[in-house]
Amino acid sequence: MARAAQTAEVTRWRNAVVAAYAFSGIAFASWVSRLPAIRDGLDLTPGNVGLLLLCMTLGSFVSVSASGLIVLRFGSKQTIRIGSIMVGAGLVLAGFGTSVLVNPLAVAAGLVVVGLGTASWNTASNVEGAAVERAVRRHIMPRLHGAFSLGTVAGAGAGAWAAGAGVPVFWHLGAVGLLVAASVATAAGWFRADVTPVEEKTFTPAGTDTFEDPSTGPLPVISQATQGPEEPLDNKRQIAQAWRDRRTLLLGVLVLGLALAEGAAGDWVALALADGHGQSDAAGAAGYGLFVTFMTVGRFAGTLVLDRFGRVPVMRWCAALAVAGLGLFVFAPVPWLAYVALAVWGLGASLGFPVGMSAAADDPVKAAARVSVVSTIGYGAFLCGPPLLGLLAEHVGILHSLLAVMVMLVVSFLLSPVARKTA
Repeated sequence: MARAAQTAEVTRWRNAVVAAYAFSGIAFASWVSRLPAIRDGLDLTPGNVGLLLLCMTLGSFVSVSASGLIVLRFGSKQTIRIGSIMVGAGLVLAGFGTSVLVNPLAVAAGLVVVGLGTASWNTASNVEGAAVERAVRRHIMPRLHGAFSLGTVAGAGAGAWAAGAGVPVFWHLGAVGLLVAASVATAAGWFRADVTPVEEKTFTPAGTDTFEDPSTGPLPVISQATQGPEEPLDNKRQIAQAWRDRRTLLLGVLVLGLALAEGAAGDWVALALADGHGQSDAAGAAGYGLFVTFMTVGRFAGTLVLDRFGRVPVMRWCAALAVAGLGLFVFAPVPWLAYVALAVWGLGASLGFPVGMSAAADDPVKAAARVSVVSTIGYGAFLCGPPLLGLLAEHVGILHSLLAVMVMLVVSFLLSPVARKTA
């Protein structure tokens, strides 16, 4: 009886973490899908839109740099609660600034709050996700990230419907903000990472015991005892050493190109379809929904593809598909080809982060430091690249500004061999 109750409790915990990931995707896709309406409502140029996006970038960078300390101070449960409430409030403010105040500064302030809440929320979600994974003794982290992708599909679909129905941005983002804050804050009541101890287990040397993550391949599992209890690890020294490691930096550049392809699509696809291919705001939002749908398909199919072909061929094909899709999107002679291009582009951009994180973690002793470096470079491209594209679009147009992303994707293609598993 006690065992059944414990199993039910862990199941509720797992479902609550899934909800946290999914609503994070919904929140992100909701405001991105309404960018054309925000642009039109505020009468912004592409450069102004880029500056608006930069506000969220700055908020995210401030938050991600402090997220480790925040999680240690408040615990993952409270960090996720606070982060989701901040994101909800930021969405409400951004919508209010667009439809009611018609003030770019109010929208910028809302996006800053969204950025501040999102980065810490995501960091704490990964902490909570790792804890529930240990509790269920199954490798569910890929499914959690899949839940985020499904959330982006749902958010983009709702955004397309709202744009087509002429729903004001305030009512749309306000409803989403309240839903996100209330749902995640409630779900956090079932989180247990802060009160569930990590079981101490002794493992045989790395390579004998492995942790099979369906999205990243086998990862050695090492307990604290494996690292040795003689003296604590110097985290600052490990991270500094990782920043000087040649392979780690090359992995970061490899991930950078594919992360930029993902981020550029998230922020500019809807506007590029509207301005470059003459589509309506609703059709632009639907195009972004198509992109994230195929990204989701690519992530769920990635397990089979990686197991069959390995990292290097998969990374080459991902970069090649992203280049082909992006090129076709820019130069599509008819609008329907642009939508086909978005499907190819989404598949190509889907596995950059998972494979990059797996490759950075090949050495389990140095995995944490190296993963932090690679993720910082990738996250920087994801956040900083799109606003810079907006400034470039001032001179060459939105569609042709995306050609800059193709340059980085070619670099990613050439660097694919650095993802090969090391001894």
